[in-house]
Amino acid sequence: MSMVYDLIVIGAGPGGLSAGLYGARAKMNTLIIEKDRTGGQIATTDEVANYPGSIQNATGPSLIARMVEQCEEFGAKRVKDTIEDVDFDGKIKVLKGKKEEYKAKAVVIATGATPRKLNIPGEKELTGKGVTYCATCDGAFFTDLEVFVVGGGDSACEEAMFLTKFARKVTILSRDPELTAAKSIQAKVLSNDKIEIKWNVEITELKGDGILEYMTLRNLETGEITEHEADEEDGTFGVFIFIGFAPQTKLFEGKIELDRGYIPTSSNMETNVEGVYAAGDCRVKVLRQVVTACGDGATATVMAEKYIENNFDEE
Repeated sequence: MSMVYDLIVIGAGPGGLSAGLYGARAKMNTLIIEKDRTGGQIATTDEVANYPGSIQNATGPSLIARMVEQCEEFGAKRVKDTIEDVDFDGKIKVLKGKKEEYKAKAVVIATGATPRKLNIPGEKELTGKGVTYCATCDGAFFTDLEVFVVGGGDSACEEAMFLTKFARKVTILSRDPELTAAKSIQAKVLSNDKIEIKWNVEITELKGDGILEYMTLRNLETGEITEHEADEEDGTFGVFIFIGFAPQTKLFEGKIELDRGYIPTSSNMETNVEGVYAAGDCRVKVLRQVVTACGDGATATVMAEKYIENNFDEE
């Protein structure tokens, strides 16, 4: 019989690494499987100022590197593989990867969610250099600068209001002739003197030499093209993109319950399948941050440990 791990964690972002660390520290035979880049979204962030207790001048990569060290110090194993199918029906959970098949008594899903992109020239190159998808993470870096918020829904409007605490001026760029946020949120935005709204407009290109300096805008009604250049004294400006998230859960369709792609869980991170837990941004939750993902991962593994104790005889 092939090896049966106590715990397999799918995903190596903060939630997955936290789950793996707690599993290894509890002397569980723990495997962390990551298909792509270790660290998830936070690995692309140059500064992490809102994670309690992190080292001074922490970056996303340095924070993730320390998390990986801790997992390995306590004996968690890590592999690179893409899980293509799962079988959660039996007591032993089976994960079928491109390289191998893996078995476990319990599984923590920590596959994350990725912000929806504009998919325009310059966006990828300038992400973390003026282009961002998280006001809570990065708002303070744009203190006294001009920022633009892309979107018109609840998240975009709420984040625009949050950014007024830092930015000199906040401009919402809406593709539509009106906001789609809840009326109560719209009212707050429309009455805020620091927020301007440009209707029927979209960004077509972002440009800059190592930092965001220019953007090209297109009016969707007239077709007019305009360019916005950073204030000479500022040297840059911010573009915050809030057009939704894409949970990385397609693999689990028909295997566990999903809610618009996200995984509903109990407060103990339990899915609707016994022995299967979820942690981090792939969950239905209010706040998607490193600190909440880590808490999810810790909780999921502690509950997985209790599940194993109650459902598997000691070997």
